[in-house]
Amino acid sequence: MRWQGQAVEAEDVDALPGLRSIKGLLRTVTAAEFPGVRFHEVAARSALNAVPEASAMPFRWTVNPYRGCTHACVYCYARGSHAWLDLDTGRGFDTEVVVKTNVVDVLRRELARPSWRREHVALGTNTDPYQRAEGRYRLMPGVVDALASSGTPLSVLTKGTLLRRDLPVLAAAARHVPVGLGVSLAIHDEPLHESLEPGTPSPRARLDVVRAARDAGLPCGVFLAPVLPWLTDSVEHLDAAFARLAEAGATGVTVVPLHLRPGAREWFLGWLGRERPHLVDRYRTLYGRGAYVPRDYRLWLGARVGPLLRRHGLDRPGDVRGVPGDDEGEFPAGSMPDGVEAGGGPASGGPAPGGPASGGPASGADHPAAGEQLTII
Repeated sequence: MRWQGQAVEAEDVDALPGLRSIKGLLRTVTAAEFPGVRFHEVAARSALNAVPEASAMPFRWTVNPYRGCTHACVYCYARGSHAWLDLDTGRGFDTEVVVKTNVVDVLRRELARPSWRREHVALGTNTDPYQRAEGRYRLMPGVVDALASSGTPLSVLTKGTLLRRDLPVLAAAARHVPVGLGVSLAIHDEPLHESLEPGTPSPRARLDVVRAARDAGLPCGVFLAPVLPWLTDSVEHLDAAFARLAEAGATGVTVVPLHLRPGAREWFLGWLGRERPHLVDRYRTLYGRGAYVPRDYRLWLGARVGPLLRRHGLDRPGDVRGVPGDDEGEFPAGSMPDGVEAGGGPASGGPAPGGPASGGPASGADHPAAGEQLTII
């Protein structure tokens, strides 16, 4: 690994515009095993991100150790969040990754505040916490331990097979706090997977993650997300996918149509024009100027999916709603921590074992940071 030392908050005239004076920037790192990728290590001032009150998401807090993602999923709708750093939302999102190297220490301090209510914290809501860089930085074991030690319920959503490394840590955490696990796995066509998700583990490898989680005694819900109109919404594709997920032991499955938010929209439509040009006009008509498919398509897809889920025994209803693009959509069983009310802490309203009993985040200095984009794929 080659280190390019940079003083904290120093300005690098050769850096990308968004990184010239980013607060907390420590250094930029390149590595032979990540050709073309730069990791920008920062000293974060906060770890907990507050979910906007208007959001339908069933949790109030998130932690994202990374921004940008080497999974390089063409459709990833977290791409728009890179624009907040004045970074490119296309290739730049795949190759300019911000790493919060001190996230564990900062998180422990925030969780130790008397104001912390031990509310559900979601991991993997912006970019994947188990992308390949986690193999080197090893931030997630400390994050999981910090949450569990403070009595805080948690959930993890990932496409990364590195999750298997931390299954013992997560199983240990689950003995003290509710834990939910979710795996995103939608494309079961290998050539299409390689074209649209070039940096992600194969569908077969992610199915093995689901099996390993279940063998470890943990729940594991699967997001069949995104479903791509005219590409992966056929009965044949969906039926084969559900069969594999049932065999792997998934505790539940939720189907989520493709979202095309700014950043992702331009990048995906560019791919579509190159690889499936006959579908460009159909997508523009279906999505119009919006980011989400219309309600009619959601109803059509739901009617197609329902009998297939029942056929494979995957129709166990989730009890948590608020999927992006469909406020009534349910998170898959197993992906959210049991016994936690949507948007809060333990359903009983009392303190979790081992955690402090007093109020929520106070005003002023006790407020963790807000503002990172929320995604689930």
